[in-house]
Amino acid sequence: MDVKSDNRAERVAARTARQDKNLFSRLSATAIASRGQAQRLLKTAAGLSITEWRVLWDLSEAGPLSIQDIATIQRTDHSLISRTLPKMSEKGWVTAIRNCDDKRQFLVELTPSGARALAAAAPTMKRRRDNLAKAFTPRELDTFLHLLDRFEDVLARPVDIEPSLEETA
Repeated sequence: MDVKSDNRAERVAARTARQDKNLFSRLSATAIASRGQAQRLLKTAAGLSITEWRVLWDLSEAGPLSIQDIATIQRTDHSLISRTLPKMSEKGWVTAIRNCDDKRQFLVELTPSGARALAAAAPTMKRRRDNLAKAFTPRELDTFLHLLDRFEDVLARPVDIEPSLEETA
């Protein structure tokens, strides 16, 4: 290895060590890794996307829901759910029913075929959750979730932006 390569390797190692302590970077990388693992598992187990899995699971546990209900539960944008539901309906996994309380609104309901798709993936996803539970105690998981709640609160607060150098000149 020549001096330039050695120096670059040191710079990369130093930068990596610093970024390893950057919470914003680490959470992003962790979310990407978690999503990648879930995608691989769901495709192999049942040919489902993560969003399909989560919609089926939510409907199974909570009953018929509006698109906004599902988006709220999943902490995602309702447009992601809206784009996924037509494909799920074509596959026969969900159906739309009129909301008895508000006739202008439809609710999404799990079909027997959707319940079978959920059942095909459920054992694999349970093993995934069990694997996490082996790595962390219940108390550690509670602490981690509490810290995530605090982090989300920080992100929801406005951040003062200093005036640019041009404005102060």
